[in-house]
Amino acid sequence: MAVASASGSASRRTAGLRMGAAVVVLSVAVAISIILALRFVAAERERDLQGWQNRLAIVADSRAAAVNDWVEGQFAELAGLADNAALQIYLTELVSDPNAAGRSGRSLAESGYLRNLLTMVAGRAGFRPRKGDPEIAANVRRNATAGIALVRQGRIVVSTEGMPPIDGRIAEFLAAARPGSRMLLDIYRGAAGTPTMAFAVPVFAVQQRGDAARQLGWALGVREVADALYPLLEQPGTPWKTAESLLLRRNDAGIEYLSPTHAGDAPLTRTMAADTPGLAASFAVQQPGGFAASRDYLGTEVLATARRIAAAPWTLLYKIDRSEALGDSDARLSRLTVFLLLAVALVVAALVAAWWHGSTLRAEEATARYRDLARRFETQSRMLQAVSDNQPGALFVVDDKDRFRFANRAAAARAGISVDDLMGKTLQSVFGPADAERYHDANVTALAHGERVVRVHSSGANGSTRVLQAEHVPVAADPSVLPHGVMVVEEDVTAAVAERARRERTLDALVATLVAVIDSRDPNAARHSARVAGVARAIAEEMGLDPVLAGAAETAGRLMNIGKVLVPGEVLTRAGALDERERRLVRMSIERGADLLQKVEFDGPVAETLRQIHERWDGAGGPAGLAGDQILPTAQVVAVANAFVALASPRAWRAGLPVDEAAARLAGEAGAAFDRRPLTALQNLIENRGARQEWGDFSVVADAP
Repeated sequence: MAVASASGSASRRTAGLRMGAAVVVLSVAVAISIILALRFVAAERERDLQGWQNRLAIVADSRAAAVNDWVEGQFAELAGLADNAALQIYLTELVSDPNAAGRSGRSLAESGYLRNLLTMVAGRAGFRPRKGDPEIAANVRRNATAGIALVRQGRIVVSTEGMPPIDGRIAEFLAAARPGSRMLLDIYRGAAGTPTMAFAVPVFAVQQRGDAARQLGWALGVREVADALYPLLEQPGTPWKTAESLLLRRNDAGIEYLSPTHAGDAPLTRTMAADTPGLAASFAVQQPGGFAASRDYLGTEVLATARRIAAAPWTLLYKIDRSEALGDSDARLSRLTVFLLLAVALVVAALVAAWWHGSTLRAEEATARYRDLARRFETQSRMLQAVSDNQPGALFVVDDKDRFRFANRAAAARAGISVDDLMGKTLQSVFGPADAERYHDANVTALAHGERVVRVHSSGANGSTRVLQAEHVPVAADPSVLPHGVMVVEEDVTAAVAERARRERTLDALVATLVAVIDSRDPNAARHSARVAGVARAIAEEMGLDPVLAGAAETAGRLMNIGKVLVPGEVLTRAGALDERERRLVRMSIERGADLLQKVEFDGPVAETLRQIHERWDGAGGPAGLAGDQILPTAQVVAVANAFVALASPRAWRAGLPVDEAAARLAGEAGAAFDRRPLTALQNLIENRGARQEWGDFSVVADAP
């Protein structure tokens, strides 16, 4: 019995040891599970922060670019004024004879002209007092708050109404200005107590631009900036209520807020110490381009990023309250943490119950079943991997979170890491923000419409640029194996694109050769088709036609006289009048040219455009009697361009008309011979796009080829 008792004690000790070992193993497993769960939650939180960094960066870049463009625009307006030849000549006369302005009636007229010029520029560019300022008594001087002036030796030569005097801050600004360089007086409180800036651009003698020794004076612009500058800080369409853009400036007192705040602070009224702990503004000034979680001027926790303004000594801070940005995420991750810990507890309970009730056999059966499934899945995976690895292009699958779920050898080679290391990584971490954004946009489109999306883009630099075509195919897979996502198949089409470009160059050279042949046979119309092509292209682009149609209009203009190869040379070169048969022969040459080009494969409807040039908007033209929108837009454009060039170019029996008169005559045919849209585009090109100067030489007789 003693032996039996000892044996029983040994058995109990062995069982106790086994129980203790099982408890230790289970405890370690629980600890590891909790650690992994917490790490997973931390990784999810970091991913959310990364997403907000990208969102804020996009908005900050957009607003910084808008502010920078606005500052550059102010300088551009004054630079255009400083380059005015009449202004330069007037100031040159003052330099040579300071009393000229008081003696000459011509100088008075020039002064009036310059004042009108300054007033026009001030009205267009915003260098004028605000509209709606209250009226005051006639014997009380209104505050001078904004305007443009020509300044020489610290004195105003001529200025717009409302221009502040050259004293105080403005006088100090001009006194410190470097000759030959454009200068900016940063935001300050103007005469009306509103945020104001001054811009100065040097005025040089005629054809002496850039020579500081030849500077005549300054084109000085002063303006209130609240209505123009601060609205640029607002991002259109942003759904975030607490998002805020702020302009900051470092000064001796700390960091100054140049723009209004959501707390109700007016511009230039809030300054924070630069060493305030965790202050978002301090981070922005010290690390423009960075991203951080910090605190704003009210002590609220925010996510912030910043950008330097290149054209001014400012920093743009873009921030959003952390509670709005990550509130839902924090709540979700908290729930996820509780869920994971609860899941761990349930798993532990299940394991204890399974071990306690001796379910070893069922566990072995389940293990065998899963092992068989794993073998089958591994076999299929290897086969799929082998097939995809033999594809020449990159092939990979990402889920709707832009994470890699599958990739072939070519995709891994492009990423520079192994296939196994690629799995689970995001597009951004592998390819960088720019390429990742391109893939992401195409993937979102493919998933949204459930259709294949094809995109072509360039990759590489320094002479090794490749043209890649990527197909984005939605994949509806078994979630237990592969989540819903997109398969991307990328192919190098550099050679095909290069061949297409070569064919286009060949076709362009052929067109140029044909035009040269035509011009050599008809010297009286030399350069006519080239001018028609240029005007047609300009009108098409002004109308907003797509590039293919704009190119077709230009090509049709160049080839509109190709049919003249079928007209006898003596008819084309005859100095006298043509009879009716000969005029009809020349007129029909455009339609015959369309027949000659019918089988040539152009990118756009070149031949059909030529065939419809003589159609009229009211249907009275030919050859088919088309009317209105039955006529191709390209034919409408070329018809207007052809008529315009014909009127503006000289003929044997008349001189060419001035550009404005030629356009006016065509406008009289609006709704009859021509569509109003190309006529409106032509008029806008002449009045606002510089075409009056560009096409002014049409009346010059062309040299014989």
